[in-house]
Amino acid sequence: MTGNLCLTQDPASDALLESNPFALLVGMMLDQQIPMEVAFAGPKKIADRIGEVDARVIADYNPDEFTALCSETPAIHRFPGSMSTRLQALAQAIVDEYDGEVSRLWTEGDPDGAEVLRRLKRLPGFGDQKARIFLALLGKQYGVTPKGWRTAAGDYGKAGTHMSVADVVDADSLQEVRAYKKKMKAAAKAAKQA
Repeated sequence: MTGNLCLTQDPASDALLESNPFALLVGMMLDQQIPMEVAFAGPKKIADRIGEVDARVIADYNPDEFTALCSETPAIHRFPGSMSTRLQALAQAIVDEYDGEVSRLWTEGDPDGAEVLRRLKRLPGFGDQKARIFLALLGKQYGVTPKGWRTAAGDYGKAGTHMSVADVVDADSLQEVRAYKKKMKAAAKAAKQA
């Protein structure tokens, strides 16, 4: 760890993300179509309901019961049903590929940044962009810096940017990231209309 995570703006939720790499991965998976701090608070909601955020426990949970607990108010996501299914698939992948230890994803075999990116992209719910952002988050804030990680993360790995959750270190940087995303959405919309 390079410092204290401040992704959710809630100390208890951020402490869980900091101490539990699987919780951090879950937060990243949930980070779509909802505010990033809500997504990264999802693991704390799960921990509050089942006592922990563990790949084995989640993979083995009864799917209907897991969907129900993910749907409790406040739900872990605006689409709790589909996200609970995806989360269980993610947990099962971590159990199958890394014996339930998510940190093996970036430590097993001393992988370089390109290999960690490849491994991330194979996970359920992780496309190219999400994998690059998570790799940047690992490098910038979690102390995971395999050789070539910045190159593999692309623009998200560049120092001094405010493009993604990887760059959120306080309330001000959260606002800078939000402004960047808003600007990019506006540019994409304008390009689509042109």
